Amino acid sequence: MTTPVAAILAGAAIGGGLALAVREILRPAPALGPALRRLNEPAQPRVLDVEADRDERWGQWLLERLADAPGVRIPYKDLALVGTTPGRFLLTKVALAGVGLLLPPVSTIPLLLLGVPLYLPAIVGILAGIVLWFGPDLAVRDKAKRARAEFAHAMAAYLDLVALRRAGNVSAEQAMEQAAQVGKGWAFQRIQEALARSRVDKVPHWESLARLTAELDLPVLDDLAAIMRQSADDGASVYSTLRSRAKNLRTELLADQAAEANANSEKMTAPGALMAVLVMLLIAFPGVIRMINT
Repeated sequence: MTTPVAAILAGAAIGGGLALAVREILRPAPALGPALRRLNEPAQPRVLDVEADRDERWGQWLLERLADAPGVRIPYKDLALVGTTPGRFLLTKVALAGVGLLLPPVSTIPLLLLGVPLYLPAIVGILAGIVLWFGPDLAVRDKAKRARAEFAHAMAAYLDLVALRRAGNVSAEQAMEQAAQVGKGWAFQRIQEALARSRVDKVPHWESLARLTAELDLPVLDDLAAIMRQSADDGASVYSTLRSRAKNLRTELLADQAAEANANSEKMTAPGALMAVLVMLLIAFPGVIRMINT
């Protein structure tokens, strides 16, 4: 293939990509009426279930073959906390790594026709595949961290609710059930599910909470299980203990938020200093140019 023909193909490929990008960016907003009608349409669970089952089957197939492979780490506790299955998580990792590995070589085919060395897109593809392979791990870790912080806030309220029920001479298990029914968030729903499972399994509620702690890595929930276990064993009043633990938990959460805010402020120090230097250079630039010219 001659150089002009290759240049034409490369220009056509680049122009087509730019046209698609502009089309996506400048896509007009949808009409309000049809959008509202689509929102009010009944859900189609059958199609969604089929797609979910297909993804889960592929993910399970990959999990059976890659779970024990070197370099493959499945964060089961974090996935259980954020509500993602290990199979879907591994499927996402493999898909992103494949896209990162193949996209640079495929997108640079027109440049290869112009004589660009083949090893450059291959190196870029390998690096992109490695980065995208670890992308889901970082996303799940960050999401699980935020979920644990949110659960800790919910636990501070739940401890107070249980203490108030216990102050009303309600039994330990009834106090835990009644307090869990008050909240409507996902943290309270997890606690409700654990308490319902304990009724089915015929075990004390604090045993189910301890099991949930082990499954999701929630130390704040283990404190409640230990306090209520002590209350059931020796009949001690735990009102003061629960209120004290709730107060300490709020103090810990406020301290963590203050530390995070200070860290974010320190991160802005360098950009602020750089901006000040640039402003000073812009102010001094005309004077320096005038001195040089004179």
